[in-house]
Order: sequence, then C-alpha cells, then structure tokens
Amino acid sequence: MRRGEVGLARAGGCPVRQDGDMTTVDPQESDRVRDAVQQYVARVPELTRATDGFITLVTSALDDAGINYLAVTGRTKSAESFAGKAARRGEGKLLYPDPLKQITDQIGLRVITYVRDDVDAVAQLLAGELTVLEDRDMGQETADQGRWGYVSRHLVVAVDASRTLSAEQAMLRTFTASVQIRTVLQHAWAEFEHDIRYKGTIPEAYAPDLNRRFTLAAGLLELADQEFSAIRDRLQETLPEQPAQEPDVDDPRLSAQELAKFLAGKYPDAGWSRTEHYTWISGLLLELGITSLDELAHALAASDGEAITARMGYRYPPAAVRRLDDALLSVYGKDYVALHGNGHRVEQLMERLSKLE
Repeated sequence: MRRGEVGLARAGGCPVRQDGDMTTVDPQESDRVRDAVQQYVARVPELTRATDGFITLVTSALDDAGINYLAVTGRTKSAESFAGKAARRGEGKLLYPDPLKQITDQIGLRVITYVRDDVDAVAQLLAGELTVLEDRDMGQETADQGRWGYVSRHLVVAVDASRTLSAEQAMLRTFTASVQIRTVLQHAWAEFEHDIRYKGTIPEAYAPDLNRRFTLAAGLLELADQEFSAIRDRLQETLPEQPAQEPDVDDPRLSAQELAKFLAGKYPDAGWSRTEHYTWISGLLLELGITSLDELAHALAASDGEAITARMGYRYPPAAVRRLDDALLSVYGKDYVALHGNGHRVEQLMERLSKLE
C-alpha cells in the first residue's frame, strides 16, 4: 500500500518501463523475479486469509482500547503489483534481490482517524500490541525538508511470539503487515494526489503549476487538521454534564450523547470514543441497572481513577469509553465480566481484572 507504485509489464522476459524503454537485465535476475512472482501467486490465497486476520486483530485492539477511528481497511497486494515492484531497478541492479522477504507490503492495512492526535495514539497502541519492525513518520520527514506534502505514519508489524492467539489467528505469526495511519484529511489528499500523479496524464507544461497547487492544498489541510484537533479539545473542555434534549422515554438506556458529555467531564484528559462504543457500553450499564447519570456517578464514586491508570499501565492514551470500562470492571469485578454484553471478551476482561486486583 505504499504510494507511487508504478507497475512494470513484462515482454520477452525483460522488464519494460511504462514509457516503452527497454532496460538491460541479467537473465539470472530476470529468472529470479519470475520465480518469486510464481511463488507469490501460489501464496495469494494464504495471504488473503492472513490479511483478514490482521484486519480483525487491529480492529479488535482499537475497539478494546476505545480509540476513535473512522475505518480499518486492508488488501492483499495483487500479483501484478508485486511483479512490478519485484522488477524495479536502481543504479543498474534490482531494488529487491529477495522480493518475497524484502517487499513488506504484501499485506497492507490502513487506519483512518479523525484527528492527528489519534494517529499517534493508534501507533502507540500497535507498538504495545504487536512487534514494530519499521516505523516511518512520512509527515515528519516531509516537514524536516521544509515543505508540505504527503503525510502518513507507516508501520511494518508482526505478531509477537508471546501473544496469545486463537487457533484461526495462529497463522499470522508467519506474516508481516504494512500499516498506514493517517487522518481523513491526509487520506483525501494522498488518494487524490496519487490518482492524478500516477496515471501519467499530467502534461509536462502543467506540472509546475500542479505541484504548486498540491503543495498549497497540503498546507491548507494541515491547518484544517490542526483546527479539527482544536475544535475537539475545546468541545471536551466545555461540554455540559447534562444533555440538552429530553431523554427517549421508550429507551431506558443512557443515550450516547448524554453519556459522551458526562464522560467528557469525568475524564477530561481522555479522547472521544467511537459513537457506537457509547451506545454499546450504555447497554452494559443497563445490565447493571444503571439508567441515569446520577446512578452512574454514584457507582463510579467507589473507583479510584489514578490507581486504575497506574495498575493498567496504559501504553497509549485510553479514550473515554475505555476509561469507563475499566472503572466498571474495578467496581463490579467478575460480576461485570459475566454480563451478557461482555460474552465475546471474557478472556480480555479477566486479564485486565488480574491487573486491577
């Protein structure tokens, strides 16, 4: 999933650039590329299953942490794209002499967040959950060059040998995955820029003007990202504890909106969680018999937020729903684990409970 991948066709056993110019290649290198591509094609079904496994693993980690994100997507690199990358040359030699090992984006994931702070939170989370083999902050590299342009955090990750996996996930230990983390605005810029630049449709005479316009757009989007972060921070500081609208009399649960406002006041240093996570945990509160903010405040009075934070040893900034989740676990213990709505994560909660105890 790296940017700028320009596929190479094959003709007569030799790579051909897209402009048609031939490149002299050692026949042994050509055979090596061909063999690697054939092996890759045979592995595609297994890689596809592993891609789905990594998507599930990363999504589960983000949801468990309560980090707010827009989407987690993934893809297995196509055989055509792999062949093009395997045949790339630089300074008269192959860039990837051992493509099956050196091309690290055979499995590619992308995590899209709303604000820049959450990009760092996701990276911290993945560093705690997986082994990070490579970490490149492309935005920082661009800034260090004194310019605006492509912004994205690129990680190459693997599953740590000590991590407990289900039988279905065990196959992931033999794979690595490339993970891009970026905000929705960074993603929009990167996708549009990639679509325009790498189709080869820009007349040379227009290139300077388009470069200037892309740079201008990148700078404006960086400012917009900063403003989105400022808007979120300001709202979290000023949200009232009580909801403005009347509650739904037909639904005894706390609404997602009133719960979000309450938690913003309870945990002012915590980030927002996904909207559906507020709704989900309000269902758990209903199972506990908590249907009002007063009842919730009374229940949480028995929890020690500082002690919970110290015992959990968060390696990433936990969002509001995760903070509430741990507080309820601290107060209710195994009774909380046994709730029907927690049936899918009993093992995770028991591990957390052991830390709290």
